[in-house]
Amino acid sequence: MLENQKILITGASSQVGLPVARELAKSNEVHGLGRFGNAEQRTQLEEMGVRCIALDLAKDSFEACPDDFDLVLNFAVVKTGDWDYDLAANAEGVGRLMSHCRNARAFLHCSSGAVYAEESNDARVEESPYGDNHKVMLPTYSICKIAAETMARFGARQWNLPTTIARLSVPYGDNGGWPFYHLLMMQNGVEIPVYPGDRNLYNPIHEDDIIAQLPKLFEVAAVPATVVNWGGSEAVRLEDWCAFLGTLTGLTPKFRTTEETLRGLALDPTRMHELVGKTEVGWRDGLRRMLEARAPDLIAD
Repeated sequence: MLENQKILITGASSQVGLPVARELAKSNEVHGLGRFGNAEQRTQLEEMGVRCIALDLAKDSFEACPDDFDLVLNFAVVKTGDWDYDLAANAEGVGRLMSHCRNARAFLHCSSGAVYAEESNDARVEESPYGDNHKVMLPTYSICKIAAETMARFGARQWNLPTTIARLSVPYGDNGGWPFYHLLMMQNGVEIPVYPGDRNLYNPIHEDDIIAQLPKLFEVAAVPATVVNWGGSEAVRLEDWCAFLGTLTGLTPKFRTTEETLRGLALDPTRMHELVGKTEVGWRDGLRRMLEARAPDLIAD
């Protein structure tokens, strides 16, 4: 694992960033950058040993932020639906961050499978076409993610900053995630929307695997930027993980077929396996652990 490094994490209070910050702070000097509108989140990070920096990537000066980091992890994402602000925070913010941290040894930009076009039913490889597949739920998300990747590519070349762009699938774990929201919907009898046909494949990745693969993701950072899919080695149908949660809790998922939801987005993990290895936490074991951590009272006897 990473040790004795000075690390900057943006989005440190997020679902993905929080467990990463907690783990890295055990043996590194970790700084967390964010807006920190929620004082409790800042306090939680500080109690973990994270040094918090209140800064809006869209507009604030970097004067209060050191510039001598060894490694930078960009997990920040803004989804307000305001095009000007979201592009400024997500895309321009990447450029401003890379410029400020240009002397870092490596930069990891967390992108998303949301950058891929939705027309194909095949597992996406890193060269698959771009598209706006999240527009039905998050109108600015996919476009901002594509713009942010473009800025990260530019930044790597402009400042000779070794960079990895990792396109994350469905993160989950003790800190929650999309499957946990589905569990809450099941608990409250809410129908879970699914796209028509057998098209609801994703690559859920447990937070333990996200943390375990960070050293390799930094190791393969390069100029031009390295681009790699980042998800569980096994693709899983949304319906199947909901059904498995049902077996653990006795709850029955109710599905509603509609085109007004995300279309399945499986990632091809071949390049990930070559560069950083396979994931270790099986999705069934990971979901069971998530349930034990977040809602043990729901586990059936």
